Amino acid sequence: MIDRKSLIILLVSATVFAGAWFGIDHLYPPVPRPAMPRPSTNPVAMRSNAPSEAGSNAIETTWTANGPVAMATPAEPEQTIQISNQCLVLHFTSHGGGIKLVELQKYPDAVKRMPGKPAPTNRATMNARALAPIMAVLGGAQLEGDNSYVLSQTDHTVRAEKTLSSGLRVVKEFQILTNYQVTAKIRLENISATPIALPAQRVVIGTANAIGLNEDPLVVGVYWYNGTKLEDLKDDWFVNSSLGGCVPGSPRSEYQGGAGDVVWAAVHSQFFTLATIPATNAPKIIVDKIQLPRGSLNDTSAMTNGFQAALAYPETALDAGKSIERSYTLYAGPKEYDRLAQIGQKLNNNLDLIMGFGGFFGFFSKLLLLSMNGLHAIGIKYALAIIFITIIIKMLFWPLTNASTKSMKRMQELQPQLKAIADKYKDDPNKKNQKTMEFMKEHKVNPLGGCLPMLLQIPVFIGFYYMLRSAIELRGESFLWAVDLSQPDTVAYISGVPLNILPLLMGITMIWQSGLTPASPGMDPSQQKIMRWGLPVMMLFFFYNMSAGLTLYWTVQNILTIVQTKLTKTTNPSGPGTKAGLVALLKKKK
Repeated sequence: MIDRKSLIILLVSATVFAGAWFGIDHLYPPVPRPAMPRPSTNPVAMRSNAPSEAGSNAIETTWTANGPVAMATPAEPEQTIQISNQCLVLHFTSHGGGIKLVELQKYPDAVKRMPGKPAPTNRATMNARALAPIMAVLGGAQLEGDNSYVLSQTDHTVRAEKTLSSGLRVVKEFQILTNYQVTAKIRLENISATPIALPAQRVVIGTANAIGLNEDPLVVGVYWYNGTKLEDLKDDWFVNSSLGGCVPGSPRSEYQGGAGDVVWAAVHSQFFTLATIPATNAPKIIVDKIQLPRGSLNDTSAMTNGFQAALAYPETALDAGKSIERSYTLYAGPKEYDRLAQIGQKLNNNLDLIMGFGGFFGFFSKLLLLSMNGLHAIGIKYALAIIFITIIIKMLFWPLTNASTKSMKRMQELQPQLKAIADKYKDDPNKKNQKTMEFMKEHKVNPLGGCLPMLLQIPVFIGFYYMLRSAIELRGESFLWAVDLSQPDTVAYISGVPLNILPLLMGITMIWQSGLTPASPGMDPSQQKIMRWGLPVMMLFFFYNMSAGLTLYWTVQNILTIVQTKLTKTTNPSGPGTKAGLVALLKKKK
């Protein structure tokens, strides 16, 4: 039998571990590695159609050991075209014939962090500072040539075209749609009289990097889906360390996956994503960790980390007069569960998995997000919706928590009898456990009763954490002094240290709550002090830089627990824990 003390230690350890898991990356974000050197064993130099001597306008493609990463820079001046609708502004470039930049009309690149300061006016962007535009086709000189395309526009359609000296014509057509969607077609045509050997090709689908100063760079990564399983690639896969980063491994620079089953792939940041859905499953996906050039977001070195994803196609022969056409649907917009679920249902591809709501805890994340959005739909602000959901959860758990409090008090009252049993049978552990269980059964006490509500609330808490971490609905939503529920509620800086009010209130309520909770039977004074002061301080440390929405939930939950504890009737002066009850028990055992 697991005794009460062991259960408390186990729960404290699990809580500390969970807190470290959620919070350590926020407190100590990994320092990005320097730019990875490109292997020189497989160099490929590309020049314009009229090669010239050294020192002229040479055009080079950056390669890894397995293929090209950075697009060759054309010698021709760049031509650009912009098309837009109520959701998007797409910037097309003749250098690579793709989408150079995506602007989101309805979202700023950052949300103000301090009360009284103006909110930023720049739009959120995707694919900024990328090494290649979206839908760039990479594969060497035979496929890219000088990488200079001719752009043309008709209404909401953009066409990019180029013809190589070999007779290969590359034609791309883009059309902007509603609901943050874009269609793209890439056609490779052999207009010559002889077959053309096409090398292996990569179609770049975008580069993931943090958007804005306030986004969490550790969430940046790439998802891809094979129809059954979602693969999630983030910086930790490329760092390749173990035991939470304590044991370093050999860093990785490139990921390859898929076996003809890439249903969709998406580069994403904390709140935005750029997903590519091929009309026919792509053979393979390749993700390269790259170093982006510094831009205006140079206040943190982590912003230079990026992940370029591309769909890979094998080499093939293209007969004279034949062509290959590949079609794609792009989604470039916010991580909104309802919107992604609607598109995913229409295309039958589970696109909503981009939210990261998979697995057991994902069920709670979806339920909580739908509940929060449902309350908001009837006119309730998101902060109040979080409070209402917390109250509802507390009401659902009220009977269990009430029973838990009474069980803990009951166990405390029975401690003298339990100690007497332990002393009487100290030389016979099996007998001691048997008599202890009989005694608890006789007095209708469950040793797990005090811990069950805590265990049941862990999935809800983790579900809340994942939901609030990626819910763009909270981005820019204010509550009292908190100007953005998706970020810490910083109100000032003291010697460079942020002053966050909600985590401090959370810590105070945890200390208050621990003072009202009956001590575990048999726990020595030092352990009681750890439970009273140590755990709240550790949780304050882990939660300090987390989102205001999450700390609001935890603070309200603590306040409700305090109220419930005060309302619960836990005293029983005539119970078996009294002196008379102890004397009766000892007489019975003689």
